[in-house]
Amino acid sequence: MTPKHTSCLAGAILSVFACAANAETTLRFAHLWPQGSEVNMKIFEPWAKAVEEQSGGELKVEIYPSQTLVKSSSAYDSTVQGITDISATLQGYTAGRFPLSEIVQLPGISSSATQGACILQSLYDDGSIAAEYKDTHPLFLFTTGPAYIHTRTAEIQSPSDLSGMQVRKPSEVAGEMLSNMGAQPVGMPAPDLYAAVQRGVVEGLSLPWEAMKVFRINDLTSHHLEIPYYTGAIMATMSQRSYNALSPELQAVIDANSGMLWSKTAGEVFQDLDRQGREEAVAAGHTFGKVEDPMNDPEWSEPLKTGIESYLSRLESRGFENARAIYQKALEYQQGCAS
Repeated sequence: MTPKHTSCLAGAILSVFACAANAETTLRFAHLWPQGSEVNMKIFEPWAKAVEEQSGGELKVEIYPSQTLVKSSSAYDSTVQGITDISATLQGYTAGRFPLSEIVQLPGISSSATQGACILQSLYDDGSIAAEYKDTHPLFLFTTGPAYIHTRTAEIQSPSDLSGMQVRKPSEVAGEMLSNMGAQPVGMPAPDLYAAVQRGVVEGLSLPWEAMKVFRINDLTSHHLEIPYYTGAIMATMSQRSYNALSPELQAVIDANSGMLWSKTAGEVFQDLDRQGREEAVAAGHTFGKVEDPMNDPEWSEPLKTGIESYLSRLESRGFENARAIYQKALEYQQGCAS
């Protein structure tokens, strides 16, 4: 082989290595919120931008909003299987998969999205609920603000007003609370709600103000009872296979954009959206009712306390002997996580 040929071969090899070194890895990020929503634009897009910039362009994140890649009900399993690299969805959409995480949804745990996010992430960080996510690589956990009861035509003042009413439930935990109040819970993800309310499939629904705005449900309802009886738990998590395929340097970028920092960021966005959603309903002239202290209210406390006890007892019967300890720990985190 001549020196010239050797030089050419060396150049080709170096070129291959240079291309490999600068190879771009694309991560597919699926979630259920609309592309133009603040949830997408102020949480997921900034997260993607931070990862891309900190990786020097070696990581690229393609976001698939509005269930365009996978349905929200199968988003977590799709991430486990590597169909999506990253997904953001509610734990309650995968029934029975995150029973200890859903303790955070119980009444009296959280009073705001920022507090709920901090409590849920803290329970993950201290190991209390980490085992529930062992088949993926969690990025950050957060919550909605308190969810209330919204109806199209009927004004709700007491639990008896819900008797026989078809009300959308976001999770099994919230569904049990609604049943205790006399309603007939109907399960469906938030993106399907607009059509369901419009067609009269459900007469009422339980959502935080954020979702009332994001999914335009304020356009269809006119009565709101502000009784904070549950909070929605949410996760952004990554396929373990996709994470393991990254170099240590790129894994470090993902790790630097995981945990409490982004949990708090998400909580702040959801809290501001709660404010906007309520202001939107006020401006539209809607009717409001409020239960100031539901856990001690003579009419509402019994179904809520019954729901809490029933849920914790059911977890214990399934072998989760630490359920009450985690419930107490969540309550203990309240002060440190107060907004």
